[in-house]
This record gives sequence, C-alpha cells and structure tokens, in this order.
Amino acid sequence: MIPMVYTVYGFAVFFLVAWVCLWLIHIMALSYSKWKLYRTVDRSPPELPYPGVSILKPLTGVDPNLESNLETFFTLDYPTYELLFCVEDERDEAVKVVNGLLHKYPEVEARLFVGGSRVGVNPKINNMQPAYLSARHPLVLVSDSGIRMREDALLDMVQQMQSREDVGIVHQMPFACDAEGFAALYEKVYFGTTQARLYLSADFLGINCHVGMSSLVRRVALDEVGGIAAFGEYLAEDYFMAKALVERGWRLRVASLPALQNCGTRSVGGMQARLARWARLRIAMLPATALLEPLSECLPLGAGAAWAAGVLLSAEPLPFFLVHVLAWFLLDWLLLRTVQNGSLPFTKVQFLVGWVWSEACAPLVLATALLRPEIEWRTRSYRLEWGGRAHELKPKLKF
Repeated sequence: MIPMVYTVYGFAVFFLVAWVCLWLIHIMALSYSKWKLYRTVDRSPPELPYPGVSILKPLTGVDPNLESNLETFFTLDYPTYELLFCVEDERDEAVKVVNGLLHKYPEVEARLFVGGSRVGVNPKINNMQPAYLSARHPLVLVSDSGIRMREDALLDMVQQMQSREDVGIVHQMPFACDAEGFAALYEKVYFGTTQARLYLSADFLGINCHVGMSSLVRRVALDEVGGIAAFGEYLAEDYFMAKALVERGWRLRVASLPALQNCGTRSVGGMQARLARWARLRIAMLPATALLEPLSECLPLGAGAAWAAGVLLSAEPLPFFLVHVLAWFLLDWLLLRTVQNGSLPFTKVQFLVGWVWSEACAPLVLATALLRPEIEWRTRSYRLEWGGRAHELKPKLKF
C-alpha cells in the first residue's frame, strides 16, 4: 500500500498545480479580453457585397422587454437580411408583438412561422425547423428572444466570418444589459467574471465553448452535418453543433461584441435554476465536469491551495487563502470592466456583495445539479443520458 504521507503529498501537489493553472487562465482571459472585445467595426464599403443573413428568432411567451429587444433587429445596420420569427402556438402572446413590429417596419423583410415541426426533443430546434428550411440566405443567425442587438453587431459578426473561408461559426460571448435590482447585479457579475473567464480562455486555446444564444453559422457548413434537425435529440444543441462542424475542419470564432441578454423578468431563483440547468448539461456531456468544475471556482480552489501550501511549503493557510481571494476579486473587477467596456452601473461595494454571492452560490448550484438530474425548461421536463442525449418526461406538444 502507498503510505498515507505520499497520498497527502500527492493531493497537495494536485491542488497547487490546479491553482497555478487557474491563475494562468485568469490572466489569459483578462489579457485576451483587452485584445478581442470591442474592436472597431469596419464600416468602409467592402470589395464584394456582404452575404445575406437569415435571422431565426425562436419565441415562447412575452416578457416586459420582448418588444424593445425584437425591435433592435429591425434597425440593424446591415445591407441584406431577413427576420424569421418562430412560435409553437398561434395563441402565443408573442404573435401579437411580432405582428405589431411587422406593421411598424414594413420595409424590413420579415416572416412569422407558427407551429414548428417535431424533429427531436429539443423545443428550440422544433420551433425553428420550418423557418430554417425556408431561410433564403447563406448565413444563418440563431438569436434567442431575450437578446438586445447593437446596430453594428451583425456587421461585426459577418466581418469575423469573412476573415477566413474556414470559419463556420461566429458566436457572441454571453453578457447582460444594465438593469436595476440584485438579480441584475448577480447576472452581470456572473457573466462578466466566471463565464467570461472560461469563455475567453477557451476561445484563446481553441476549445469548443460555443453558446448558441447569438450564433452566426454558414448554411453550407450546417447542411453538411444535417442542418439543425440533426441536433434535435440534444438539449445542448449549440455544443454538439459546434463539435460536428469542428470535426469537419471548420473553425469557431468569438465576435468582438458580446451578446446582450435583456430579459425583463430577472430573479435570483431564476438565475440559479438556469445555472443549475447548464451544469446538468455539462455533467451529462462531460462527466469529469462534476470533479473538475469546483476547482475553477475561487473559494474551493483557494481553500485547497491554501491547505496544499501549508503541507508543501509550510505556509500559513489563512493568510494564503485571504490573499488568493483578494487577488481573484481584483482581477474579476478588471475583467468585468473590460467586458462592460466602461464604467459599471453599480458601486464597488455592490460589486463586492454580488461577487461574494456569486462565488458562494457556485458550489451549491453544482450540488443541486448533481442531486436533481432532471432538466426543467419552461413547462417541460427532461432526463439526460450520458453523452448529452435527452428524453422528454412530460411531452407537451404534438407537431
């Protein structure tokens, strides 16, 4: 048997190596964000016309910001695009909102698709399938209902796509619009620190980090793998879509402008349920996530590294841990300011409260994901198999 002392030293070395790696990732993300984000969009006339874009907007229900969010897509600064709105049920209140905007902007090419087409268990794919088949342009932008678009965001994404012929997907990094309340603070802190750190470092290292809430895809590349219908058996269709394209030699790129989430019904509980749902998806796709993900969080990583430093270096664990937390906090503040591209809509004290809340809740969110494996999305429930395939527990609609 291996003596206990070697086991202890082995764990200590593991924690210190993980600690060094995460700090390198932290520094990498901050440096890369300053180079990657908010680069000036080239508005000079192109040598060749920009390709047309078909924008798919899957909708379910109405929140207070839906109309203003959708309206930003009617005023995009881009020469040729069409808007394809998708709803499952003609009685959905979103139909009235869309029809009002169609009447307000008759000069914009836009259509409404009602009913969907069942090609799998993923309700988003089912909802978009008829619109995807009817899309007229070589580029397809899949954009969630809660996204608010800057007028130059589509131009930025297309220019990233046109930079290389082998770029198959350009996706925006998730972020959040400014809003009032603690839930909005929590959302902005999470997406501007934890999510941004992993997203940016993964993009820099060439790792698939694709989140499909605002994602531009080459139609020819997507059709090579069967179109969006090929991913109807997955709930994390964005990850598997990117994986399929990368396996065929296509590249992924992150746009320079983040995706601005602007849902009008924010809540702390809703945010945590959302994070738990994403954690369940990651665990089903990559089971090692359950073991390694806690080490990406400030508090568990700092506690483990402080213990390891005491074992290997005879350091005082408490001062080590406190310095670690302070340095992590300061770098997160700098990263969030970079992702925000300017002053934050809250004070440093408010950021501290939101940051502590986000970091303290992270282990609890992961524990919830492990203890309750079912996925709940709106009024539906799913169970995941290893590998990411899903089964609906309570089918709702028949197409």
